[in-house]
Parts: sequence; C-alpha cells; structure tokens
Amino acid sequence: MTIARHMETAVSESSWIRRMFEAGNSLRAIHGPDHVFDFSLGNPNVDPPERFRTLLRQLAETSGARDHGYPPNAGYPDVRRSVAAYISKQQQSNISEQDVVMTCGAAGALNVILKAILDPGDEVITPAPYFPEYTGYVTNHGGVLKTVSTLSDFSLDISAISNGISNKTKGVIINSPHNPTGQVYTADSLSQLGLLLNEKSKALHRTIYLISDEPYRKIVYDGITVPSLFTCYNESIIATSYSKDLSIPGERIGFLAVNPASTYRIDLINAMVLANRILGFVNAPALMQRVIGSLQGEQVDISAYTRKRDLICEGLADCGYEFLRPKGAFYLFPKSPIPDDIAFVRELQERLILVVPGSGFGGSGYFRIAFCVDDETIKGAMPGFKQVLNQYQ
Repeated sequence: MTIARHMETAVSESSWIRRMFEAGNSLRAIHGPDHVFDFSLGNPNVDPPERFRTLLRQLAETSGARDHGYPPNAGYPDVRRSVAAYISKQQQSNISEQDVVMTCGAAGALNVILKAILDPGDEVITPAPYFPEYTGYVTNHGGVLKTVSTLSDFSLDISAISNGISNKTKGVIINSPHNPTGQVYTADSLSQLGLLLNEKSKALHRTIYLISDEPYRKIVYDGITVPSLFTCYNESIIATSYSKDLSIPGERIGFLAVNPASTYRIDLINAMVLANRILGFVNAPALMQRVIGSLQGEQVDISAYTRKRDLICEGLADCGYEFLRPKGAFYLFPKSPIPDDIAFVRELQERLILVVPGSGFGGSGYFRIAFCVDDETIKGAMPGFKQVLNQYQ
C-alpha cells in the first residue's frame, strides 16, 4: 500500500455522513432529485442575510490588490476587535482583540487549538454521541480521543467525565447546541463541569482545557439561551464559525477565542497563531474576514428552522417514532425501532430516505436527521418513514 497505514484505516472507516450523502447523489441520478429525500448532511438551506450579499458586492467592487494580500496570521486587527466586542457581551467577559484568532471555520479553529495544546499521547475527552470528525482532529496532532457517556437526555454526565479523566487528559471538547442530538447544555451543568476540571487540574498538576465547539450557538428554539462558557471555567477556549448562523459553510470563516482569565493566555495565543500558519491555513480568508467584521450579531431567519423542526417532529410523532425535541441546531436524533441502527437506515434507503446511523456518532440505536432541507422533502419522506417503522412493529 502506498498511503500511510493510519490513513488506510481512516479511509475504510470514513464518515457515515459523507457515505450517505454520496449515496444520495447516486440515487438522485437514478430516480431524479424530487424522489430522493436526503437528510444526511447539515448543509444549511436558509438564505444568508441580505446584508451579507450587500457587503460582499460592495467589497468585491471596491477592493484593490492589497485587499487580497496576506493579512496577519491571527486576522485583521479591526475584525478581531469587532468580534471581541460582540462576544464580550455574549460571554460576559472583557475580551480583547488579542484573545481572538480568525480561522478557516470551526474545524480550522479546533485543529489550531489541538495543535497548540497536545503532546503525543495526550487524551481529549468528549461526550458521546459526538461529531465524528473530532477523532480525526485529535489524532491529527498525536492525541487520543476518549468518549464518555451522556445522561438519557444527552445532557452532560459529570460523573462519567470525572471517571474518564486520567493523568494524560489535556482537554475536554463539548458541543452545544449539539450535533447530532440538538441538546443545549445548561448553565448549571457547565458550572459543575468547570468545578470538576478545576479540581482535577489541581490534583493532576496539569491544565485541562475546556474547548467549546459552538457553530450552532445562534440556532436555538423556544426562547432558550446558550450560557456563557467563560464565566464557568477560566481555562476555556471557544471554537466557532459563521457557517450555520449566516448560511455560508463553503466560505470557511470562523474564529477561536481564549478566555482572558486563562493562566497561560499569551502562550496559548502565540502557539495558536503559529499553528494557524504551519498547519497550512496561513490565515482565514481575507475577503470573508472583512465581510463578517461588519456583520456581528447578524443571523439567518431562525423561524425557518423552527418551522422545519416542528414539521418533522410532528410528522415522526404521528408515525410513532421516539425522540427528544431538539432545543437547538438543525438535527433530530430519534431512536431506531430495532437495535441495529445501520440495518434500519438501510431499510429507509430502500425507500429513498437518507439519514445517518447513530453508530457513526458513537450513539448506536439511534439515527440522525438533518432537517435543514426543503419543507417538501420533509413532507414527502413521511410515508416512507411510516412504512419502514410499521414493518418492525
């Protein structure tokens, strides 16, 4: 074999999300796009805010050669100031531009963070179910991803996290609003987690970082608010993007922010700025930085996602599926009617319905639906959902 052994393994175990998405492309070619109901990929289908389009046109028309050159590796200072001012209110902390690094989306931010903090063999804990790319991000930098259980409603199990911490633990990754379950962690659970990590860090004589992956922060329902992370634990870092709240995932623009109360704040920032460069990101896209610098606080029309959530929840409830109504993001994580969620997902595929087995997220016995699709896709899939469920009852 000419490729690295670890990559050969990674390819063979490649993401179920992408596998189902690719299956959808094949089915659309055979049956036509109107007959395939694809819920596999969290690709936003709500239009970006009109102000995004306006700014993009203005910047494209007025930009000169220097506007497309290399910016500082951490990002344009004025953009970082704009971001810092906005998230200072969100996090109830005094965040400066020095605490912010502009990145190539949340994925870029997570890789930059992990490159900066991990030594070979260090462990990173994450609650399962979890976003499967975390495995690759951690192993990219010599670390080991260690999963722990959640409570029955997919909220944080503080005891499980405590039991998972060892003298090799360097970080904990959380994701709220959560992919794939739609859960939003409460302020109380985050405070408990902060207390735990404080105790463990002192006992182990090593800093354990809390890393929060927050690309869905603004996509929440029923008046729910995502709590501040920085007020719960000093050694915390945020990774996020504008992919979901502005519907621009292909533009690869996001940022990381270090808690200004972090003990090694300057060292962290310096290491992350260097990591941004040497990982090959170099800098976040220059044009997108300038666009989002003037768009702080803007977001897509969340009412569209609320409608889609209600539509799919009502439809699946009528069919007889069991699930927890998501509090945020645009995913539903119902129970599979049989223990083998992969077999169940294959039965749905026979009805041209594409979802992702929970096993792909470390959550066997469930399946994930990305409901960021046209309303007609949701409605059109309901007969097939009902037929497959009925055959197991």
